[in-house]
Amino acid sequence: MASTNKVTASYGASDIQVLEGLEAVRRRPGMYVGGTDPKALHHLVYEVVDNSIDEALAGYCDKIKVTIHEDSSVSVEDNGRGIPVDIHPTKNKSALEVVMTILHAGGKFDSGSYKVSGGLHGVGVSAVNALSEWCEVTVCRDGKKHFQRYEKGRPIEAVKQIGKCPPGVTGNKTTFRFDRSIFVGDIDYRFETLVQRFREMAFVTRKVEIRLIDERDAREMAFYFEGGINSFVQYLNRNRKTLHPVVYGEKEVDNIGVEVAIQYTDAYSESVYSFANTIYTVDGGTHMTGLRAAVTRVINDYARRNNLLKDADPNFNGDDTREGLTAIVSIKHPDPQFESQTKVKLMNPEAQTYVQQVVGETFSIFLEENPSAAKAIIQKCLTSSRARDAARKARDLVIRKSALESLTLPGKLADCSDRDSSKTELYIVEGDSAGGSAKQGRDRHFQAILPLRGKILNTERARLDKILSNNEVKSLISALATGVGETFSLDNLRYGRVIIMTDADVDGSHIRTLLLTFFFRYMQPLIEEGHLYIAQPPLYKIAYRSQSRYVYTENEKDEYLKEMGSSAEKASIQRYKGLGEMNPEQLWDTTMDPENRTLLLVTIEDAAAADRTFDMLMGSEVGPRKRFIQTHAKDVRYLDV
Repeated sequence: MASTNKVTASYGASDIQVLEGLEAVRRRPGMYVGGTDPKALHHLVYEVVDNSIDEALAGYCDKIKVTIHEDSSVSVEDNGRGIPVDIHPTKNKSALEVVMTILHAGGKFDSGSYKVSGGLHGVGVSAVNALSEWCEVTVCRDGKKHFQRYEKGRPIEAVKQIGKCPPGVTGNKTTFRFDRSIFVGDIDYRFETLVQRFREMAFVTRKVEIRLIDERDAREMAFYFEGGINSFVQYLNRNRKTLHPVVYGEKEVDNIGVEVAIQYTDAYSESVYSFANTIYTVDGGTHMTGLRAAVTRVINDYARRNNLLKDADPNFNGDDTREGLTAIVSIKHPDPQFESQTKVKLMNPEAQTYVQQVVGETFSIFLEENPSAAKAIIQKCLTSSRARDAARKARDLVIRKSALESLTLPGKLADCSDRDSSKTELYIVEGDSAGGSAKQGRDRHFQAILPLRGKILNTERARLDKILSNNEVKSLISALATGVGETFSLDNLRYGRVIIMTDADVDGSHIRTLLLTFFFRYMQPLIEEGHLYIAQPPLYKIAYRSQSRYVYTENEKDEYLKEMGSSAEKASIQRYKGLGEMNPEQLWDTTMDPENRTLLLVTIEDAAAADRTFDMLMGSEVGPRKRFIQTHAKDVRYLDV
């Protein structure tokens, strides 16, 4: 039956849009590089470097140089074979132009040019070109140097020869500057983010040098590893006490290369990372599933055969065998299937089978040949299993207690009236003094306040059963209503924003770090889904006559005093050491009012880096923490003596 409602917009052949060339990429960058945020911006660099890594995997490249120039343009240079420049047989233009301007064009769709490759979709470098204000490519091949420039993905002129290359020199140099009409706002490349990515690439691509140069502030770093992922595991565990040497295995099964490296430590968490064709698969996939399943099966088999598990004892589950496990699995697949263009999850079912096979063989042989190491690993699993059982009982007790008390919330929680979690906020504040100001200054409709008395437990040095006996942690879990650890779920999260608000002093920083450690280890999805924030209270109040202004950094204070000129000498400057020094109105105006406040979103840019940082700052090894403090002591700001 036809609707009686008339729609005035036309819908005919003339309304069907056809996006020519790379225009689709510019209109929908999220489909190709994941968006227009800082993460997507860095993805542009990764796509170009991935092509150089593919040349390295094919055995034609061993040096890659990435340079961030002062204008934030980026050059990626390698000594691979160089993109072909002769005329393409069907497109009647240079193959270089085809690769740079046509989606799904490249040498990676059959096994002739590349046996394995990370850039299987063929949209990488052309998408980067499309999203760049300009891009220039220089190719050295067959003794000749060729060049082409593009603007917003369109070639300015045909590929041309601009000279000759030194004898034996081949490779590409791609320089591009991201288009600020697409990547809007105050975003730029982070040296540390790129360093982390290139370190990982160098670990999983043995004997290839990756050099990063930042001309904006004259920083430089290079990576080259002979040991591959074996070295990667040693690097991850450098601040931990290990139970045995790294177990390493490598094998090719049906043209699929599998590499694994495994080592147990005395840590309470796992550090397991997976790579497919050198690309870090953030969400894991079938190769990660294969690794975990094989480790659990091998340990159970060994424990049963050697009577280390009694008949009455249940088998270890995955959580038991992963505590303290550091492992890397890296596969080289001729036809990897990823969940999306940004390649965060591997989907090939055969990868699980082959990884299980390689891990099973390698790890079983190691345990048989190293009985003392095997016994230490199984003892670790037994302790983990018992602690997990105790944690379950403690968690059940918390749940039963809540049920008996009609799901009452912690007594010190000042809740808000709104029940829509998309609008509500929970401020975790330090102490009763700040809690009192926050409770009085807040908007009771959508802002809840949870004061913490003293410092919560250091969750990096304790198992979950002990953590759940800590009153401050129990209050936090109860207030959020998400559960914790393996039972954590965002479905029942009571507050859309969880905001850590501590003093700008040493104790405040320590409490903030303790809370971040807890959230990272036991409520990580809270961070991953963008629910965790850090409040930024002002450092100073600068008053002169009837005017006053709050400033949040030392630089901001200096700039404002400079603006005041001669009046600065007569201004009164108040330094806020604690939130309790502010009255409720001041706290609302500066730190809690959504119209004026500054919140820092807590993100996990790279899980491996975050893992190492928390382990170093909060773990049991003193040496690495001491070295870190000594190295960075001169960089400290706002430290009260």
